[in-house]
Amino acid sequence: MSNVDVRKMTLDDIEAVLDIENNSFATPWTRESFQREIKDNHLAAYLVIEYDGKIVGYGGMWFIVDEAHITNIAIDKDFRNKGLGSFLVKSMIEYAEGLGIYRMTLEVRKSNKPAQGLYMKFGFKPCGRRPKYYKDNNEDAIIMWRG
Repeated sequence: MSNVDVRKMTLDDIEAVLDIENNSFATPWTRESFQREIKDNHLAAYLVIEYDGKIVGYGGMWFIVDEAHITNIAIDKDFRNKGLGSFLVKSMIEYAEGLGIYRMTLEVRKSNKPAQGLYMKFGFKPCGRRPKYYKDNNEDAIIMWRG
């Protein structure tokens, strides 16, 4: 993908990220949440994916001892099903591995089969459940691990 780039998120990216966030999630993160993560959380990394120079997705992770916890990941609805989610997940894995972190975890909605399939493609396996994890509808989360 020659017209695709992944890089660290900056404060200047937050407006574009918020557009994607608000169109992707029932309980979106706030501007302040992203600002705190970028400015103050030294145990986190947030990446954006650009397609032809336009931010079309992002992903974040926290580094806890020797593990990476994916906090959020989304692709703009107009750019889904183009392989960009795979490109972003692969980039996040490579970023973590560059820091010597090979184990990763995340939670995903029980009903979100496309996301579960994407994560399994990269070696994530379902390993547990968090009952009523999502407060908007009390849906269970599937806990997935890689490594």
